Amino acid sequence: MRIAVLDDDNNLLELVCTILNSAGHACHPFVSGKDMLHHLRRESYDMLILDWQVPDLSGTEILHWVREKLSPTLPVLFMTSRSGEDDIVAGLAAGADDYMIKPIRRSEMVARVQALLRRAYPSQNMPEHLQFGEYVFETRAGRLTLSGKLIELTQKEFDLALLLFRNLGRPLSRAYILEAVWSRDIEIPSRTMDTHISRVRSKLQLRPENGFRLAPVYSYGYRLEQMTE
Repeated sequence: MRIAVLDDDNNLLELVCTILNSAGHACHPFVSGKDMLHHLRRESYDMLILDWQVPDLSGTEILHWVREKLSPTLPVLFMTSRSGEDDIVAGLAAGADDYMIKPIRRSEMVARVQALLRRAYPSQNMPEHLQFGEYVFETRAGRLTLSGKLIELTQKEFDLALLLFRNLGRPLSRAYILEAVWSRDIEIPSRTMDTHISRVRSKLQLRPENGFRLAPVYSYGYRLEQMTE
């Protein structure tokens, strides 16, 4: 999962990212609230971890913006050095889903992050078969059928199609798609993603008559939409 972390303490930020990366997530660190907000306007993240006291733009201010502009189910964990009940209640009342009191403990952080992610993305705990209308994904075998007919896909095309369906209705930034399908360690030309998007749209016949539409999101990325009658 792609997790954005805000803290103006570089040492703590490094520790949190080490913990998250070791748990299999992709950590995106920010020491500035304004910098994080800039990226939130342009990128997709699966979860946010916010320090409550950041000089330039507080975690509270960012959280208010997130709850107003982004998905209401986006999980947010806030970190605080204050253990007073009033501070914790204020954080939760502002829209945070959970909190941790500093100093950060590795096992507790992993447990709280995983719990929030499981709650927010239940379909990410992938069963062997996933069905969306007439589309059936066999996740272990890497097979996809439409109305019982096998669709011939490369592994990347299958991974991309599965990513889109598992995030149905959610705008995904280009950076998010690249990281999820091609991994953040590989530089690929921009046209490679667009070519794969085009192939997936064509091979899966993602048209309104089949109940789904794959739409570009201007200057951002793509969104798979389920059509309503």
